[in-house]
Amino acid sequence: MGSTPQPRRGNTRQRIQDVALELFAEQGYEKTSLREIAERLQVTKAALYYHFKTKDDILSGIFEDLNRPVEELLEWGREQPRTLETKKEILVRYSEALKAAAPLFVFMQENQAAVRDLSIGPTMKQRVVALVDLIKEPDAPLTDQVRCFTALFAMHAGMMALRDAEGDPEEKREAALEVAIELVTKAHDPGPTA
Repeated sequence: MGSTPQPRRGNTRQRIQDVALELFAEQGYEKTSLREIAERLQVTKAALYYHFKTKDDILSGIFEDLNRPVEELLEWGREQPRTLETKKEILVRYSEALKAAAPLFVFMQENQAAVRDLSIGPTMKQRVVALVDLIKEPDAPLTDQVRCFTALFAMHAGMMALRDAEGDPEEKREAALEVAIELVTKAHDPGPTA
């Protein structure tokens, strides 16, 4: 007899984060209480409180878990030569990180007012700026800086804005990545000026 497969995210802390994110998505961040999270998990509020004191703590934990690949990407990218191949690899890896963080991005899109007041808002902005710094040339003209920012926003839009559009999510992610690579390629080597 085979053993029963373990849940993908089996530990209590991760289960709390998963259930909280489900509830936040279902009924909104503001309308979800710690008591409801505990009830859905079938644990006492004290057991929940052992791991997280507030909803902000839960959200910060989710963000840190899902942000770890982005932090690793930033560290890797800073050690690489500023070649077009490196920039393309950064975009590919970022696209993968966005795919893994999709539930958090859905929550953030649907709860923008709440996110603005939370600690993760400024951190998200700092991550985007740091990524743009890796894919643009230090002395890039303004048009190329805009291309690099737009490349990242295209990837975010591929996840968020296209979420309700018809089509396979993976195809939409790949299309957004293709557009991002085109923008960064143009910014890296703009060609002769007109």
